[in-house]
Amino acid sequence: MCGICGQFIFNGIAPSDIAATSNMCSVLKHRGPDDEGFYNDGFISLGHRRLSIIDIEGGHQPISNEDGTVWVITNGEIYNFKELRNALEKSGHVFSSRSDSEVLVHLYEEQGRALVKELRGMFAFAIWDSRNKTLLLGRDRLGKKPLFYAYNQERFLFASELKALLQEPSIKHEVNLTSLHHFLTLQWVPGPQTIIQGVNQLQAGHTLVCSNGQVKIERYWEPEFLPKNKLSKDEALEATQSLLEEAVKLRLVSDVPLGAFLSGGLDSSLIVALMARATDKKVKTFSVGFTEEAFSELEHARAVAKYFDTEHEEIFVKPDIIALLPKLIWHLDQPLADPAAIPTYYLSESTRRHVTVALNGDGGDETFAGYQRYFADGIADAYAVVPAAVRNKLILPVLRRFTGVSDKPVDTDVWGAVIRMHQAADIAQEASIIRWGSYFNSDMKDDIYSDELRNTLRNTDSVELLRETFRRAENHADNRLDKTLYVDMMNYLPDDLLVKIDRMCMANSLEGRSPFLDQKFVEFACRMPIEFKDKRTTTKYLLRELAKKIIPQDIAARRKHGFSVPIGSWIRSELRDMTYETLLSPQALSRGYFKQQALENLLDEHCAKKADHGKRIWALLCLELWHQVVIDYTKIPMS
Repeated sequence: MCGICGQFIFNGIAPSDIAATSNMCSVLKHRGPDDEGFYNDGFISLGHRRLSIIDIEGGHQPISNEDGTVWVITNGEIYNFKELRNALEKSGHVFSSRSDSEVLVHLYEEQGRALVKELRGMFAFAIWDSRNKTLLLGRDRLGKKPLFYAYNQERFLFASELKALLQEPSIKHEVNLTSLHHFLTLQWVPGPQTIIQGVNQLQAGHTLVCSNGQVKIERYWEPEFLPKNKLSKDEALEATQSLLEEAVKLRLVSDVPLGAFLSGGLDSSLIVALMARATDKKVKTFSVGFTEEAFSELEHARAVAKYFDTEHEEIFVKPDIIALLPKLIWHLDQPLADPAAIPTYYLSESTRRHVTVALNGDGGDETFAGYQRYFADGIADAYAVVPAAVRNKLILPVLRRFTGVSDKPVDTDVWGAVIRMHQAADIAQEASIIRWGSYFNSDMKDDIYSDELRNTLRNTDSVELLRETFRRAENHADNRLDKTLYVDMMNYLPDDLLVKIDRMCMANSLEGRSPFLDQKFVEFACRMPIEFKDKRTTTKYLLRELAKKIIPQDIAARRKHGFSVPIGSWIRSELRDMTYETLLSPQALSRGYFKQQALENLLDEHCAKKADHGKRIWALLCLELWHQVVIDYTKIPMS
């Protein structure tokens, strides 16, 4: 894990440009506390912060080819680097280090832009070819490592984090209102745009070439669900186990101590089980739980740790959330209202005291259909057939006797799912994550938006955003479930889940590795027949069958729990004063986004327990604090 940044100045570098790269690099120190490196010539200025994992002594970056004409800076890990290196050495290439990153410059010499197709890992890289003054950027297939960029007629800039680019004076701190609107719908900012006007993300599975002042972006990978593999259950089970074992073994290569996050759920338990099989040493495992028992899984994690005889560390969290929030927002980089960032931060902080690398169970739900909403989508479609007049006049009044609009996750709250079923019936089937995961529907946003913002965004539709991805899935899948999985892999996974794990790990200089997101494993899972994923009401069917072979049966059978956080109760208690003061401050209201009275009503209803607006208020709080921390610099977090 590292941080990368740089500037390609089309008409030549000035001393101030080199200083600007140094400023960007300093903002990325948490991503790479062990080393710093720069390369500058007449046109390019590259910066690198290093978290040393492989070849601690010799892996300094930027790193070049034999004659110094090609340079690379990399963030991430190339898991098949030994295999690539052996082939390159046979072709006559001479290596100066044992670093996995060095294979990129030599592979580039052999294959040019196509080198990215050979890489198996998590990565974001920049390659400078001084011979033809060309800059090549690449990002891994699923978006595990981030990469942002901006350009004008004079220069092209890039960095691992948005806030590093904001150090460059030419980038205006102007909020992208379309992204703000999508954030309130989704709880994250969808790429390729960002929350800052004029700054973009290089999306997962893409490369970018900048040459002669022109930028060209190409997709080199996306999930393919066709044709389906024709396998028996036993054959599919054997292949799944073999590929996951290989993915785990590849991620155990490290010159520094490593361990694993252990929640006690199916996915992380499977990873720990396979780690225990792959090594003679005791696996180090780490878990986090809240003092509120309803939000803690420590009991289940403890049982798995005992079963596999791991060196287990637990952290009990009673968060100092007021002190943590500015720091959390700073590291999240863009607005992200996923409350699971809080336990992920504390877990990463605790884990980093013991190891530098931690494997996790991320990706199991997206590859093997682990969310209850995949099953619930079919029921919502059937319910939508009931005429709207009947639903609104006869059914909705009954539901409202019990609760209002629901933001309860369908995976953990059955009654919340029933309430959301009524809401979901009016939302297009292509937008599954909005049906079941959105905090603000269109009516609620109309209520809180200022007249000016509502008029500006009147033609902006977050559902249509996901519809576009769903339509693209038509070329890669032939059934509803696979198309929804495609959408989640293209949107929810890279823009929410992987942002959360990357930023919270990197905030603590910890490298997170995700075996379920191994390229070969994902490609195999995509082509798996759907009955091996979603079987009646059983999610992740084949993974559960695998779990029955190697982990305790009660863990294999457990329903998904997830990282739940008592946000609603915190806003009514320790966060109450801060929330009112922040959202209703002159500073916040002057932005012109929301109506003051609407905000007051939302807060008052929640704190009086007339409604549960906890997650909506959390999204608004994250948005305003992001402005203060990243844009206004009025709340500077301590690192």
